[in-house]
Amino acid sequence: LSQIDMAYFMISVDDPQTNKEFAESLDSDFPLLSNPTKEVAEAYGVVTAERALPYRWTYIIGGDGNILRIDKEVNPSTAGQDLV
Repeated sequence: LSQIDMAYFMISVDDPQTNKEFAESLDSDFPLLSNPTKEVAEAYGVVTAERALPYRWTYIIGGDGNILRIDKEVNPSTAGQDLV
């Protein structure tokens, strides 16, 4: 994805240590950000009062910070390739 000038990262509601271990287990080459308070997840609508577990959605955000697209049909095993 860096070849097409795109940044890719994941946000999880798990604590930083859990996310660190998860990222290491996958040998991840992208940042995994921790959001244990769920503030960001709530702001983007992936966690709601009715749904405590986050949806696995992908947000495409333009260089100007505006949301260009939301993919609500994410396949976790191919999410990176699906962006290209």
